Amino acid sequence: MRCLRCGNEDKKYFFKLKNKYICRKCITFIGKEATFYEISENDFQIQLKYPLSEKQQEISNQVLQAFIDNKNVLIHAICGAGKTELVFQTINYALNHGKQVGFAVPRKDVVIDLYPRFKEAFPIFKIVAVYGDHTDSLEGDIVLLTTHQLYRYNRYFDLLIIDETDAFPFYGNQVLEYYFKKSIRGIFIMLSATPLKRMKEIITSTKGVYLTLFERYHHHPLPVPIIKRRPFILKPALYDEVKYFVLKKLPLLIFAPTIEDCEDVYGFLNKFLSHGEYVHSKRDKREDIIKKFKEGKYDYLVTTSVLERGVTIKNLQVIIYKSEHSIYDKASLIQISGRVGRKIDAYDGKVVFLCQFVTSEMEKAIAEIKKYNQTLL
Repeated sequence: MRCLRCGNEDKKYFFKLKNKYICRKCITFIGKEATFYEISENDFQIQLKYPLSEKQQEISNQVLQAFIDNKNVLIHAICGAGKTELVFQTINYALNHGKQVGFAVPRKDVVIDLYPRFKEAFPIFKIVAVYGDHTDSLEGDIVLLTTHQLYRYNRYFDLLIIDETDAFPFYGNQVLEYYFKKSIRGIFIMLSATPLKRMKEIITSTKGVYLTLFERYHHHPLPVPIIKRRPFILKPALYDEVKYFVLKKLPLLIFAPTIEDCEDVYGFLNKFLSHGEYVHSKRDKREDIIKKFKEGKYDYLVTTSVLERGVTIKNLQVIIYKSEHSIYDKASLIQISGRVGRKIDAYDGKVVFLCQFVTSEMEKAIAEIKKYNQTLL
């Protein structure tokens, strides 16, 4: 921001009223009637920790042009490609033209994780997070919300970005899809690392734009999972793997297919390796436990699919326990693998499929990751 009259650039002196700003630093000199001015797309610059790569910027420009042309968009980008940042330029343009913006995801954990990122990127705009019992404030320049909360917003969003449409509980839920369509009065952007046929059909039917990005912003390949088949010694093998990462002082996520498996694995590991925790959808104080894990207060965290998406932790390693379980299809295995190597200064790591037998879904996931990595050659 920059006051067109006194040159002030300190954001704390600006007050927003109906998409116009008052500069409080010079208001006493020239009177309030002269201190209103319209904002434009050039008035505010997005605050990013790192610049977009050349390919990211190209996609970002195409998304913005699609929005200007009133076209819907599907972005198919691999895990760690910076999908969220690809839409920041368009969000900024929409906000600076007085448009109402929403960003929806299926799970509240991701909303909580996104909130500080949006606050940092758009510090002068009001951002609200709406999920579960967190519904005291429903209106803001940007509304971050779970897809369940879309029912509150009837023809409300000029721009609605929806991420992870292939994830539970949005995927296959006709009621949530209805709320999604009903909440839009402008255009939508869908983001996915593993887009479904249904998503592509929606874009085709609305004559939208389909964009792809198969490289991470740091230009390093996705970690290729290692299959470790241990049919009769699965738990002892898990202990060996976990102990290796703990001794290396590397943060570790251990995915278990069910709540029962999650608690069972934690109970077993805790007998030998005490500095760990576990979370699942029914675990009390889940957000607090996840926060402490991110802060390095636990060596490992056993989890169900609640942390399958939206988690970025430096030097993170991943073990998928019982990766042969039917809950782990190709898409979920790719998503979980994508938790590793997301930081520009920590782009490598290990993903272990620990199983009793190898499934075709595991093989498909590895083949697709290798296919993505081929685009870097």
